[in-house]
Amino acid sequence: MTGSLVIAGLGPGAEAMITPEVAAALDRASDVIGYIPYVGRIAPREGLRLHPSDNRVELDRAVHALELAAKGSHVVVVSSGDPGVFAMASAVFEAVEQGPAHWRDLDIRVLPGITAMLAAAAAAGAPLGHDFCAINLSDNLKPFDLVLKRVRLALEADFAMAFYNPRSTSRPHQFASVLGLLQAVAGPERLIIFARAVSTPAQEIRVVPLRAARPDVADMRTLVIVGSSATRQAGRFVYTPRRA
Repeated sequence: MTGSLVIAGLGPGAEAMITPEVAAALDRASDVIGYIPYVGRIAPREGLRLHPSDNRVELDRAVHALELAAKGSHVVVVSSGDPGVFAMASAVFEAVEQGPAHWRDLDIRVLPGITAMLAAAAAAGAPLGHDFCAINLSDNLKPFDLVLKRVRLALEADFAMAFYNPRSTSRPHQFASVLGLLQAVAGPERLIIFARAVSTPAQEIRVVPLRAARPDVADMRTLVIVGSSATRQAGRFVYTPRRA
């Protein structure tokens, strides 16, 4: 029996933002593997096995998926947003590289999804209309000094920036450090967008200058976008000109 492994993005939260390709893969799946809240978005059905796990076991999760696929199961590994953006696709290919040779011959596909970054940008206008970068502010997999270095260099290059995982209960003070760096280098009038629970009924979009930004506005459901020096407002919309 030949199995398969699909690594799929569920989008930022709204069911309408799950692509038809991902929906079809989920309909064919025998097993769905992922972080607890993401697997919780999958409707149970007869013949479908759900495998939720904690958010700090990405490599174990990937190995489990590959083992099931190698035994003939049709596995879908789910992530929010896009699986290649701070998500499970990288973990699966790391496991493939480190695992037995026959894993490299498995039927593995990556199905893209709409990222929180892109959904937040669309809700605000077009703040990522010119060059931009994305930075994960969590220090779970890298030292926080490296986070600050990357933010500092992105400011020097005058990128607009999208920040994932800005602030959690286990590291409440780190985002304050990032805001302090932004205010010191970019200045008090640079625009910052707090997009919480984007695409869901609880969505909140706040646009303020850096001088008015407070770290407690952000949490793990918040995507933060900081404009470049050229980013501006047109009424309620924020955009970065393409000629910046």
